[in-house]
Amino acid sequence: MRTRLTLAALMATLALPALADEPGPGGSRPPIPKDGADIYRTYCQVCHMADAKGAVGAGIFPALADNARIGTAQYAIYLIAKGKGGMPYFSDSLTAAQIADVTNYIRTHFGNDYKNAVTAADVEPFAKPPRQARR
Repeated sequence: MRTRLTLAALMATLALPALADEPGPGGSRPPIPKDGADIYRTYCQVCHMADAKGAVGAGIFPALADNARIGTAQYAIYLIAKGKGGMPYFSDSLTAAQIADVTNYIRTHFGNDYKNAVTAADVEPFAKPPRQARR
């Protein structure tokens, strides 16, 4: 009798659906970047390259390395949040805190040495997507 109960419990356990959030190895949801370096690798590196020296090819992607223009924090925030020219805006896909994190990362790496840190509060005025993109 005890063997039958154990076997029935085992079969019932195996009959339950898998509790994975979605099918497939690793799922289809992209990983959530944890810090400025992760955000750079996820969103920026594809155009500005791993060394942030930019690229020329199908388009022109400016260098972020040794870039005096991003010494002005508001300029860097604006470009990331609102985009410019061929650069897309990220205010609809990154939080204000994430924009601050990636701005700080870019401004303190790749030969840049701008120490005045950006906060999420600094990003808030730029946090809404550009007017023509709102729906």
